[in-house]
Amino acid sequence: MEARMNQPVNPDVSKAIQHLFKALHSGGVDPRLLSLIHLRISQINGCSPCVFATVEGARTSGETDERLHNVVAWRETPFYTDAERAALALAEAATRIQDGAPGVTDEVWDAAASHFGEEQLGAIVLEVAMTNFFNRINRALREQAGKTW
Repeated sequence: MEARMNQPVNPDVSKAIQHLFKALHSGGVDPRLLSLIHLRISQINGCSPCVFATVEGARTSGETDERLHNVVAWRETPFYTDAERAALALAEAATRIQDGAPGVTDEVWDAAASHFGEEQLGAIVLEVAMTNFFNRINRALREQAGKTW
C-alpha cells in the first residue's frame, strides 16, 4: 500500500501544531506517559505510522520494551501505576466515542482527577485530541509506518 499524498505540510499548519505541542508539554505530565497515551490511542485507531514512531521515540526516552509491548493489554498487566492506568482509561474513553459509546464517564474522569491536577488533565486531553487528529490524517492519507518525526 502506498501513501496517497507526498506533499509537505503547510507551514501555517506546522506552526499551529508546534504551538499545540508546546502547550501540551508544558502541562506537567511525564513525557513517557504522554507516549503511552499516544501509543494506546494509535493502536485503537490502527495508525501504524504513529505506533511505529511512538515506540521508537519512547525507547529513546527510556521507556521499556516490556511496557511498550503490553500497553495494548494495560488492564491485565502489572507494569503500570494507578495514575498511568487512570490516564489510559481516560484516553481510551475519550477516543471511543462512536455509536453510543459512553465516552468519558464521571467515574473515568474522577479516577484521573484523583491523580492529576487540572493543568495535567488538560495536557492529557490535548494529547488525546492531537493523537486522534494525527491518526485520522494518517489513515485518510494511507501514511506508511517507518518514519519518525
